[in-house]
Amino acid sequence: MSVVAGIAFALAALCLVAAMHPFLTYPLSLRLLAWWRPVPVRPVAGGLPRSVSVCVCAYNEQAVIGDRLRNILALRDSVPELECLVYVDGATDNTAEIVRGFGDAVTLVDANVRHGKTHGMNTLVAKARGDIVVFTDANVSFAPDAVARLMAPFADPSVGCVCGHLCYANGSSDTAAAGSLYWRLEERIKALESATGSVMGADGSIFAIRRALHVPPPDWLIDDMYVSLALLCGGARVVRAADAVAHEAAVSTSREEFRRKIRIACQAFNVHRALWPMLARLPAIELYKYVSHKVLRWLTAFSLGLAVLSGLLGLAAMQCWMGIGLMLALGVIGGSAMAISRRGAVSRLREILAAFAATGLGVYRSMRGDTFQTWTPPASARTVPAFIGEAA
Repeated sequence: MSVVAGIAFALAALCLVAAMHPFLTYPLSLRLLAWWRPVPVRPVAGGLPRSVSVCVCAYNEQAVIGDRLRNILALRDSVPELECLVYVDGATDNTAEIVRGFGDAVTLVDANVRHGKTHGMNTLVAKARGDIVVFTDANVSFAPDAVARLMAPFADPSVGCVCGHLCYANGSSDTAAAGSLYWRLEERIKALESATGSVMGADGSIFAIRRALHVPPPDWLIDDMYVSLALLCGGARVVRAADAVAHEAAVSTSREEFRRKIRIACQAFNVHRALWPMLARLPAIELYKYVSHKVLRWLTAFSLGLAVLSGLLGLAAMQCWMGIGLMLALGVIGGSAMAISRRGAVSRLREILAAFAATGLGVYRSMRGDTFQTWTPPASARTVPAFIGEAA
């Protein structure tokens, strides 16, 4: 084997390892770390906060906002000192009118023009009175005790942010099923990260922070990732409450999910670029977790592409034209099968690869300076799922 071929194959192997690590070896390493050096939550007497503010941003959510607010207000049975605040981001439908129908039970901020979700959440946090602020979305359903469970870890004074446990409620399409599978892995990884110190960022569907620690993000950055990672960089723990459960409808169409993945990846990588100088100074274990969970995952599409190109280069250096032809033929056959498949394992594999591609496109758009300050909710996910145990 020539030197060029050896280098090419070594690079291909390294890229494959980088692509697989966030999904295979990283979770295994967290299991070992949790066994060797667990970091439990340690509540102190009298440390549990009592008041909480639940904040929701909405744009053209008339189909779901009523159900969402009824779900939130019902939480006062378990958390009496709960206030609800809603920011309506220049809606063109009846979202604001529906919110007004709840009267004094809900604090409404109705913007005349669109500013984006982050601006809205910053506005609501500034108005909130609770010691704890819960961030959530308009199409999410909380378990009856979800907020009480979110608040419990704050009895440990080292905890600054608590992530809930999000479950996707529908898997009726291969797009939704693939997304749900990915998210179940994500939740398992977050549980292991929490057991070893801190979770690498919160999801906007259900998370809470100490209001006093809130760092307002710039309007053009995504709020959930920025707020949670800024607290982490400031020395507070970001932990997961596995029993604080919420349900959300999954996006069920490929086109909507592809666009959503591009937007999320672009927004997330913009946060990475803004916070990297502070993130790079995290303790070694937390930095390893951040690079493994976030950075390498964002780069999966590039790692896989470079692995294929390096493999072809290695085969070319060895003048193994039959091997190159076989790789290209397998690529054509596999691509054709995924293109025509409508259901089953091949279709779900297509959805997974499409998610990698969309994430790569999102990173590229971040690098060229794109932002997604305002948002359009995916139509296929605009329902508030009835929580398990509630009447549909």
